[in-house]
Amino acid sequence: MNKYKETFGVDISKDVFDVHGSNKGHDQYKNDEPGFKKFLKELPDSSLVVMEATGYYHYRLAQFLYKNAVVVSVVNPLSIKRFVQMKLAKVKTDKSDAKAICDYALINEVPIYNALTDTQSECLQLFRLLDAYLKQRTATKNKIHGEAVLGIPSKFVYRSLIRNRKQLDKEVAAIESKILSLVKEDQQEQLTLLTSIPGIGQKTALFLIVVTDGFSKFETASQLCSYVGITPTIRESGSSVIGRARISKVGNRKLRNLLFLCSFNACKHNRACKEVYERIVNKGKSKKLALIAVANKLLKQSFAIAKSGRPYDETYVSALSR
Repeated sequence: MNKYKETFGVDISKDVFDVHGSNKGHDQYKNDEPGFKKFLKELPDSSLVVMEATGYYHYRLAQFLYKNAVVVSVVNPLSIKRFVQMKLAKVKTDKSDAKAICDYALINEVPIYNALTDTQSECLQLFRLLDAYLKQRTATKNKIHGEAVLGIPSKFVYRSLIRNRKQLDKEVAAIESKILSLVKEDQQEQLTLLTSIPGIGQKTALFLIVVTDGFSKFETASQLCSYVGITPTIRESGSSVIGRARISKVGNRKLRNLLFLCSFNACKHNRACKEVYERIVNKGKSKKLALIAVANKLLKQSFAIAKSGRPYDETYVSALSR
């Protein structure tokens, strides 16, 4: 049971958000500024508001409540889904979802939400737009290649595709430059430290700084690895179920993908990562498993260097391993 006077579960959709209070019961508000203000006005003191992470929809309400000194929690939708499945619920509506979120918060410890800074929010938006443009650029390049394979491509089509690719190149360069300038304003020193690690490129370093808020959100490297979803999960039960250990994948997928790409370079130029890679491969394990272990090592190196304020040192040996 939590310590708050009343707990509210919130299920958010495009136009409205349904609310279920542990004492008050169900209510519904418009998903806009007037609706936020009405909900805030009716909130009792010492309340906890819990909602699922739903991409764009939950962000505005969470930020609004946080800025108005309301305790907010944003939970993983998978946790709520599993909770509802465990109860064998037969009804699936916005009203029932709000109640399920409220019930979940009453019996589980939920993480307290920390609002994004304006810089952090803008950087994350820029990263999302960058991803969209990179996908478009790849599709355009493939289309150019496909048209050329035809042998006699339409000049109009070919020139249009070339113009589109050049425009996307300009947009990508502009976004990358903007992200770099924003991060440099507050985290230039940390950016320099992270890029000193062999294998960590500028894009990965920028994204690491943004999503971790300069690594201030985590107290230990294991917490950060869990957040990224790069920690192993064990599947064993009795003598009949003995599954292979796998990474959890319940975390930040983009950061996980960036680190995996970095691992290819790190296992060649980063001595500690190279030792990890060779040790695992020499045991007969797959190269993919070894690369995942390298990605985990890179993340731990990044955390240690960001927290210590010291650049990468190839000869450094932890006192714990002596």
